[in-house]
Amino acid sequence: MGIHRLNHAVLYVRDLDRSVAFYRDVLGFRPIPMTPDGFRGAAFLQAPDSTNDHDLGLFEIGAAAGPSPAGRATVGLYHLAWELDTLDELAATAERLAAAGALVGASDHGTTKSLYGQDPDGLEFEIVWLVPADLLDADALAARKRIGRLDLDRERQRYGGQTRGGVGISVPA
Repeated sequence: MGIHRLNHAVLYVRDLDRSVAFYRDVLGFRPIPMTPDGFRGAAFLQAPDSTNDHDLGLFEIGAAAGPSPAGRATVGLYHLAWELDTLDELAATAERLAAAGALVGASDHGTTKSLYGQDPDGLEFEIVWLVPADLLDADALAARKRIGRLDLDRERQRYGGQTRGGVGISVPA
């Protein structure tokens, strides 16, 4: 039996309270009380609809820490991608990210509709809605080879704002 999903990610951050507030207030993560007694400088969070024990660990390394050079001067992680259920949720997330000054991009990848954001330390992440398997067509499949501008209103008209994404792909049918 092999690996079947990502359980959690751990990020180093400058200011733990600021990062917890961002992931809680903007993306809806819940702090999970699992930091070892007497240990400061770490927090564990669970995504809103997750069944994981935790999805994100945050470890504070202090205000003097420099930005990550990954992808510019060193190898390293580019971004994490979190999936959500509907295009209406994607649109609401876009509004929250924009209000927080954290929305840095939006792309149509054919089979996925994606937002890109940055946390307070400039670490990038993706929020994605996957076209359900039974709605994939030749146009969506062909569009995987290009990056287009995301038009959320058009996508909601095409697929429906409340259509559950990922069904038959990442969510069992």
